[in-house]
Amino acid sequence: MTIIFLITSVILVFATALPICRYDAWWIRNFDFPRLQLFILIIFTLILEFLLLDLSSIYTQIFIVAAFSCLIYQAWWIIPYTPLFPVEVKTSKCDDTQKRIRIIIANVLMSNRNAEGLIELVHDYDTDVLVTLETNLWWQMHLSSLETVYPYRVPCPLDNKYGMHIYSKFEMINPQIEYLVEPDKPSIHALILLPSGHKIRIHFVHPAPPSPTENEASSERDAELLIIARSVAETSIPVIVTGDLNDVAWSKTTRLFRKISGLLDPRIGRGMYNTFHAGYWFLRWPLDHLFHSKHFKIKRIIRLRNFGSDHFPLFTELVLEGEPCNEINGLDADAADIVWAKAKVRSQNVSKNDVP
Repeated sequence: MTIIFLITSVILVFATALPICRYDAWWIRNFDFPRLQLFILIIFTLILEFLLLDLSSIYTQIFIVAAFSCLIYQAWWIIPYTPLFPVEVKTSKCDDTQKRIRIIIANVLMSNRNAEGLIELVHDYDTDVLVTLETNLWWQMHLSSLETVYPYRVPCPLDNKYGMHIYSKFEMINPQIEYLVEPDKPSIHALILLPSGHKIRIHFVHPAPPSPTENEASSERDAELLIIARSVAETSIPVIVTGDLNDVAWSKTTRLFRKISGLLDPRIGRGMYNTFHAGYWFLRWPLDHLFHSKHFKIKRIIRLRNFGSDHFPLFTELVLEGEPCNEINGLDADAADIVWAKAKVRSQNVSKNDVP
């Protein structure tokens, strides 16, 4: 029994400590993802240690201290994404529909054939902007019925699982498709004109994940997010960045993105809204994101029902409140963060000037 708990303790400590390092290798960065699962596994392990082991044994005490330390560390990362933590974005009480924007992010899974299920969701939630990811020509054709309601569109159909389409009720000014880091991974950038006449700068992204079948390191993903972060940090107009970031909300990279950009996460203090994997309830984490500047308050954020994809769609309703209204919230970058961000960007030979 002691040997079993020794092996378990080593595994839990290894899985908890490994992501602390800043190496970009995929097999290291992937330990950023299952923090909730590890948290639950550590609690289960602690219960078994108290029930099955001799509490007077020095080995048992070491096992318990190790597990409890891992539990505290994992909790530090995930508690902000629960109602136990103060909200980062204030709830809007404004009913001015002229300053409202409702967005659905939907990674459709390219092989999925339930386009009607997505169309139903778009209509059910009276969506203003639909962002589809992994969409190819088949999806473009089967979503064509939306074109009567969404007159402003940016199509980028691809068969490599990185196609992207934007459907908007609101006018999009100077929309641009860019390949910021990798030649086959697009992002879309535009100004959106609200009915109130206010302009919003919006960026739609879907960088590749670090994995043995994609990129061996997270360098490309991180660089794309950080050049966008550095670009939007210099603007005074309202900003939204949204898409499938292929990174979890609590990772060091996502936190670095938030620090450099100054953008807020409406999930803080509300919930995780785990969008992936829709097929496995025990392996879920937040991969689809929406971050925004301090000009917005939030009305609603909802993880929508599945329509056959491996991702749940994410619905967010924001209200533009004019002057920045969440000034004291968010994360601040220190000198070390700025140096780290610049190093990640330099590694891919890209610049914030590449971002429209």
